[in-house]
Amino acid sequence: MALVKPKKIRLGDLLVEHGVISAEQLGTALNTQKSSGQKLGRVLIDSGILSEDQLLNFLARQLNIDFIDLRRYEIKQDIVKVIPEVQARRFRVIALEEDAEGLLVGMADPTNIFAYDEVARITQKPIKLAVVKEADLLRIIDTVYRRTTEISGLAAELDQQLSANDEPLFGRTVNENVADAPVVKLLQTMFEDAVQVNASDIHIEPDKTELRIRFRIDGVLHLQTTAERRISAALLSRLKLMAHLDISERRLPQDGRFHMNIRDKDVDVRVSTMPLETGEAAVLRLLNHSAGILSIAQLDLPAAIGKRMAQVLRSPHGIFLVTGPTGSGKTTTLYSVLKELNEPSVKIITVEDPVEYRLPGVNQVQVNTKVELTFARVLRAVLRHDPDVVLVGEMRDAETVQIGLRAAMTGHFVLSTLHTNDAVSCVLRLIDMGAEPYLIAGALRGILGQRLIRRICDNCVEDDEVDPATRVVLQGELALGAEPVAFKRGRGCAYCNDSGYQGRMGIFEYLAITAELAELLHQGKYVEFSRRAVQQNGYQSLKQSALDLARQGLTTVDEVLRVSFSIED
Repeated sequence: MALVKPKKIRLGDLLVEHGVISAEQLGTALNTQKSSGQKLGRVLIDSGILSEDQLLNFLARQLNIDFIDLRRYEIKQDIVKVIPEVQARRFRVIALEEDAEGLLVGMADPTNIFAYDEVARITQKPIKLAVVKEADLLRIIDTVYRRTTEISGLAAELDQQLSANDEPLFGRTVNENVADAPVVKLLQTMFEDAVQVNASDIHIEPDKTELRIRFRIDGVLHLQTTAERRISAALLSRLKLMAHLDISERRLPQDGRFHMNIRDKDVDVRVSTMPLETGEAAVLRLLNHSAGILSIAQLDLPAAIGKRMAQVLRSPHGIFLVTGPTGSGKTTTLYSVLKELNEPSVKIITVEDPVEYRLPGVNQVQVNTKVELTFARVLRAVLRHDPDVVLVGEMRDAETVQIGLRAAMTGHFVLSTLHTNDAVSCVLRLIDMGAEPYLIAGALRGILGQRLIRRICDNCVEDDEVDPATRVVLQGELALGAEPVAFKRGRGCAYCNDSGYQGRMGIFEYLAITAELAELLHQGKYVEFSRRAVQQNGYQSLKQSALDLARQGLTTVDEVLRVSFSIED
């Protein structure tokens, strides 16, 4: 391993000297640099004068070092952690290999001599440099530097302090000095780790002998750590205080929320507690407001569905429903629709429980059953405020359904959600809830059914050989043709925590209530209605939508089968 200390170079002059950029382009970039304070390389990339690959390859040649593509590099977690996280983030460096000659370190800016000296001082090893992309480096840092050990250590520290006191933990509040500081540190570290890996929920579950802490990442639960059961009450008490709940009430479920700033992200935390035989459990839903509300275009709806939805959303009245189970992205879709409809000339009122995102220009009402401020009661009052668009968070009961349908018949455009497995069964669910078929036929404009499915990690995607038995299932259940299809899977890498997946995307089905379907509802021919609905021109089921994504190499056959078998025929 040849060890070469980086030398200070004048990047702009070298780029001009080698004809990579012109003197005029350098002058423009230097002026921008003076006003922005960014490094020259970043200015050149952001302004489009150079691509990042061009710049890094140029630097590698000038400094006689390697340019390493981290997306294709096998990351060794024990080697990476040779450099502490604080220094890795500060200097934008990552340890990649170690041998008898020293340590191979990837740097986003290999001309940073100070960073080189600091890394050599911290590791006490000879350093060989390579240049890497900054974005790739930061993604790996977020993945590798997990806080599992720190969380386990804090949980153990809390347990030791509680063990030192002979008083039983139940009945003790978090305000006592014996538990306060460790609990705060533990929760803060736990939240930071959850946000770092984009967890949507944190589950705190006491068992007979231990406390489980699990994160839901991309819809799947992962065990984060286990701890002594005795710390459970201290954690729950602190969370209840933060969410303004009654810390003395352990017999009944409670719901609350609080706001935090975690890793420079604004996060709302919804807290739901539930008494178990073994103690009190909590689920914490993390809502990252820094990400903003998606537009309809960002939902990646199939073109045919997007076009038909656009026609419905221009209707002056009627009702549009989004269906699916809990955690299928219904609220995200509805807020995207609201974002599209939100104009100064349109009055929008929402009735929600809870209000998840604040929308400027929209009148949002939080349901509060403790003072009998129910969906139905608010909805009746809302209609007297002359709204153009009304969003009802969920059609939960017969009264809400009746008022929503009548509002849609009297000049209002109503948006809402319903918990059903698919779009077709939505109509039958409304009838089961007591809605008159003639009201449904007259008011309902469209139904969007959806699910979330995991996306293959684009860093470790590879061909997947589907076994003959699975292919038979696909052909039988999902009508996969006999033509050969090159399915993909994720091998597992540092980017995706070795899961093979990173992020989720939607699968959708859309049902328009045509004149023919409305007439069938009028006549009470529900079986015929269901049959004709799926025969609509352009109709595609959720299962077929999932299979299309697998054909495109965006998700796996395993994900298609997992989602498909969760949908009742």
